[in-house]
Parts: sequence; structure tokens; C-alpha cells
Amino acid sequence: MPIITTDLLIMLFIAGLFAGLVDSIAGGGGLISLPALLFAGLPPQLALGTNKLQGSFGSFSAAYNYIRKGQASLKDSGKGIFFTFIGAVAGAWGVQQLNPDFIKPLIPFLLIVVFFYTLFSKKFGYLDQTPKLSFDIFWIVSGVILGFYDGFFGPGAGSFWAVAIIYFLGFNMTKASGYTKIMNFVSNVVALAMFIIGGNVCYTVGLVMAVGQTIGAVIGSGLAIRKGAAFIRPVFLIVVFLTIIRLAYLNYFT
Repeated sequence: MPIITTDLLIMLFIAGLFAGLVDSIAGGGGLISLPALLFAGLPPQLALGTNKLQGSFGSFSAAYNYIRKGQASLKDSGKGIFFTFIGAVAGAWGVQQLNPDFIKPLIPFLLIVVFFYTLFSKKFGYLDQTPKLSFDIFWIVSGVILGFYDGFFGPGAGSFWAVAIIYFLGFNMTKASGYTKIMNFVSNVVALAMFIIGGNVCYTVGLVMAVGQTIGAVIGSGLAIRKGAAFIRPVFLIVVFLTIIRLAYLNYFT
């Protein structure tokens, strides 16, 4: 555990702010916050747990802002919250019983599909479309599968959620981002509970970063709501691309 200095806390606050800003728009804030925690000298398990603490504040703030501005509804996402919770609990339990290494090489390839589908579907997420599934079926299936994945492994979960919501429910990118943050918050809280039980959370660092996360999330979600898909889409593509690079590097070059 590193010595926690004022300079270190300022650096982590700024990292949390930028992570919250990016995450509330297109997901992938962990690309900023987790490396910052590791750079600060936190052991990997402690860094992961602390990241879930500060990330939970960011996802809650972003979700609240999307709901407040009418871009997402708790009433419409009730089943999604329930089944995402169930899936995340199962995933968080499963990762303690199984080695997640078997799934790691597959995720970059799935994200490549997401990246190119979004890139070449020029109007993907710009306007609401006719849904391909009913809300109930979508929330049950996606909640269990993506909730489990986020609890079990996690990287890219926000990207998978956003694309699934746009494709199957026909929502535009702004609405999809709102519902994605609601589901992210649910699975973040489940994972956080597991890390708290394991004693792998640094509360001082996590709460300082949480302040930055909250500020960044409010700013980012506000920008996304005002500017819409034309703003969210390029940020989403950049985040997915960087996630692919990061996971490919970790899986194949380390």
C-alpha cells in the first residue's frame, strides 16, 4: 500500500473526473481510473475493489442525470435491474469458483464486431427504431447474460449493453447510454460488495476519486443529452477501440 500524499490524491481526483466524464458518455472509464490506481501503487486486487467503489458513484450520478432529463426510466428498467442483479451475483460468485482466463481471449473479438458494426452502420443509434424484442424478453435475457459477464469479467460490458439496447430495443444512442448506466450501476454495486467482503477497498482513495467521478459523470451525461448521437458515436468508437487494444495487449503480449 503506497503512502497517500496530497499530490497523489489530487492526481487520482483528476483521473476520476476524466474517467467519469468518458464513462458517462460511452463507457470505458476504467481505461483511465484503473491504470491510475495501479500507477499510484495499489496492489491489483485493492485497485480493482477501489475502482468499483469510485465507479459506482460515477455510474449512479450519470444514471440519475439521464433519468432526471427523461432519457431513461426506472419504471421501464425494473426487470432489467432485477435480472442484471441476479446475473451479476452469479458472475461474481462464479469468478471465485472458476478461472476467468478461458473467456479473456474471446472478448477482443466480440468488441471488434461491435466496433465495425457501429462504424459501418452510419445511422446506428441516431433515431429511435422499431424494437426487435419486447422489453420483458430483452431485460431477462440481457440482464442475466450481461449482468453475469460484468460480475464475472467486466471489460467492455458497457459497450455490449449500449449496442444491445440500440439494436434490440431500437433506442437512440442517448437513451441507450442512460439505460446502460443504470445497469452498470447495478453490476458495479454487486462487484463492490464482493470486494468489500474480501477487504479489498481503499476508502480514502476511492472516495476522493468518487468526488471526481461524480463531477465528471454529471458533466459528461449532460453533454451526451444535449449533443446526442453525433457526439456520443465517435466517443463510443474511440472507447471501444482502446478497450480492444488494451485487452489484446493484456491477453496476447503480457
